[in-house]
Amino acid sequence: MFKAEKKFSYPAAAFRLGELIFHSTVRETRKGHGNGFVALGMNILTTVIFVAAFYIMFSVLGLKGNAIRGDFVLFLMSGIFLFLTHTKAVGAVSGAEGPTSGMMLHVPMNTFVAITSAALACLYLQTLSMVLVLFVIHVAWHPVIIHDPSHAFLMFILAWFTGVAVGLCFLALKPWFPNFTNIGSSIYQRMNMIASGKMFVANTLPATMLAFFDWNPLFHTIDQARGYTFVNYNPHYTTWQYALLVGTVLLVIGFMGEHFTRRNTSASWFATR
Repeated sequence: MFKAEKKFSYPAAAFRLGELIFHSTVRETRKGHGNGFVALGMNILTTVIFVAAFYIMFSVLGLKGNAIRGDFVLFLMSGIFLFLTHTKAVGAVSGAEGPTSGMMLHVPMNTFVAITSAALACLYLQTLSMVLVLFVIHVAWHPVIIHDPSHAFLMFILAWFTGVAVGLCFLALKPWFPNFTNIGSSIYQRMNMIASGKMFVANTLPATMLAFFDWNPLFHTIDQARGYTFVNYNPHYTTWQYALLVGTVLLVIGFMGEHFTRRNTSASWFATR
């Protein structure tokens, strides 16, 4: 009936939290498929289909000349990898388990662990998929040469970070406006098919067209990633600082909203919504 509360030192508590996040991340990775290799294979297949579809479309429409001078496949992948990572992070975090989930009844599970594990599971799958696809192309097709791989990878992480921030804002709104949030999240992800700028580069856009895209942090990260990927491309109209600033602001707003929602939400809401 009575249970003495066990106190942990700060290092022990941090280790315990890290272990919980690790196991929760593994659970998130395998939630869609019982076999982790199947989940990874489906993720790789999605990436390959995107690259093949855009390669065929650009070839049929004769738009290869509009791309950056260099490896055309790498041009496509530099946009598709970041686009998929961003949109999947939005979907994973916005769909994370909330305060009324049954998992929250199991101590020491909490919403922070659920959000973090959903974000890390997405990053793990996307990073592994990107590495494997690039490795196969490098070995089986032609050498993949990236001008500045470390900074290009940081842009990949930044695309994931901004996706997590946007997804967290949707998650905070979900208990209050469930239908609006689901529709809004889907619209945002579909809209980024065009607004991300993965099919073109910012330097080729006129000023009137640039205004339709430069609000989007993903547009900035993709354009900056191509600046680090190709030696002969220097972005003039985008900055990675803008994407980092927007992501940080949205992350703070999202955590504030999630905290407020967690303190006021009730399981009975969903009986009438």
